Amino acid sequence: MNADEVRATLTAKLAEIDAEMAEMEKPPVDQGAISFGKRIGEGTTAAIDRMAQVAVHDRLQLVRADVVRALEKLDEGSYGSCDVCGRPIPEGRLEALPWAVLCVEDAGKR
Repeated sequence: MNADEVRATLTAKLAEIDAEMAEMEKPPVDQGAISFGKRIGEGTTAAIDRMAQVAVHDRLQLVRADVVRALEKLDEGSYGSCDVCGRPIPEGRLEALPWAVLCVEDAGKR
């Protein structure tokens, strides 16, 4: 991919993440009279669902930060090199994750 294609892909990914996060940040539509007791019920299910949403939201924030950083690296001329060790990020990794800012080894340490 050339720089313009990468930029278009990253910009689209950023918009997608922002839309997902905005949807997740909306207050629940039906909060109802959910009670939390000893038995698994509607309240417990709602709490588990909310915890899962928080985990997804946290993950989206991390990916969003990488997308923003990858766009910065395009502007700097350092796109395709690892932010930690400076070595080139393999082409296959960049094709799979155009927002990769770390090589596989350094990403594994994250």
